[in-house]
Formats: sequence, structure tokens, C-alpha cells
Amino acid sequence: MLNKNILVVVAHPDDETLGMGGTIRKHVNAGDNVFVISMTDGVSSRNDSLSEGISERSKAANLASEYLGFVWDESYSFADNAMDQYPLLELVKCIEKTKNKIKPNLVYTHSAADLNIDHRVLAEAVLTAFRPSPNEICKEIRLFEVPSATDFGHENITGRFVPNLFIGIEETWPLKLSALQAYGSEMRDYPHSRSLEGVKNLVELRGNQVGLTMAEAFQVVRKIKS
Repeated sequence: MLNKNILVVVAHPDDETLGMGGTIRKHVNAGDNVFVISMTDGVSSRNDSLSEGISERSKAANLASEYLGFVWDESYSFADNAMDQYPLLELVKCIEKTKNKIKPNLVYTHSAADLNIDHRVLAEAVLTAFRPSPNEICKEIRLFEVPSATDFGHENITGRFVPNLFIGIEETWPLKLSALQAYGSEMRDYPHSRSLEGVKNLVELRGNQVGLTMAEAFQVVRKIKS
């Protein structure tokens, strides 16, 4: 098969690494072209020094991309933790801009079964941007989970993430770990689920659920084969 163009759409820089860093590196190792777009700076909702926080997050994001081998295509500046205040169409048009440029075969984004409002809104925006049409190049959409966001929801309120695809990442875990360490200021102390140990526990759990050592889990919401 020809190498694929892969698009990963995330709300915040670091979601790509937390949710599917090992899978990104696996795509890159297979010769696929992986592009990532982020919709917020990930820090503007905090009380920290804004310019300093944005600069630090940007440097971490660039370092993570070097470890994982992907390209940051766009980095938007929608308000962090407030993406629900924008018209859905505005978000969709940003996604469609990259869609029309790179023409992805496969798209990844957040699960909507998530406590973080940005993740939930973005899941809907991506599904809208890639609504089916006769000439649509994208043949598959996969949703991923994010530690300390998806696991903080509750199925009675946010729905439930039910994975049906597990991708082994034992060989790419060291590079995912390096990318996580690049986002050091975003990581928490164990036993927080967004600690280095917590993320490792999750990928080991997902792997063990299907007889692998380590895996990242996804929910395939659309797959088209002609």
C-alpha cells in the first residue's frame, strides 16, 4: 500500500502525545506522513504568566514532534477550556483548511466521552469536517482517550469511551516517554493518571486487555472500504 497522509486533530499541544504518541511514531516508522493541528495554546485558562506559559508549551510541542516524527501543520489560538463559546462552523473551517491541503486518508481526534469541554467540542467539529461525501478521501476516523480527561468523565454524563482497536506500541514507547518528558510541566506526580507512571500503567492495561505488553486504544467511528 502507498504511504498514507495521517491527520491528528487535538485541542491542546500534548494531547497528541498523551493520547497516541506511540501510534504516531508507529505510523512514521511505517513511512506515513503525520500532520497534527492544535486548536488552543493549552495554557491561557490558567493564572500563570501567559506569554511565558505559551512559549514553554510551544517549545515542548516542537521537541515532542521531533521525538515522534510528526509535523505541526497549524496551531490555533482559540480560548483554552472555552471552545464551546465559538460557533461550530468556525472550528470546522479551520479543520477543513488542513483537510483540503493534505488530503488525509486517516484521521484521529478526541473521544467525546471526556470531561474536558474542548475535547468534546472538537470531536463534533472533526466529525462535521469529515462528513461523508462521494469524493471524500478520508476513509477512516479514530477517536483516542486522554489520561486525566477521558477517565475523569462519567458515562451517565459524558458517555463512555469504548475502544475497538488496540495498537501495540512496545517498540515506540521509549519515544513516547521522551515526548511526555518534553511536556514535563504538564505531567503530574504519581498516582495521578497524567503522571509518567500513570500513562505507562494505562498503555500496559490496554495492552494486557488484548494480550499485548503495551498498546494505545481507539474507537473506530467510521471506516469505508469500496
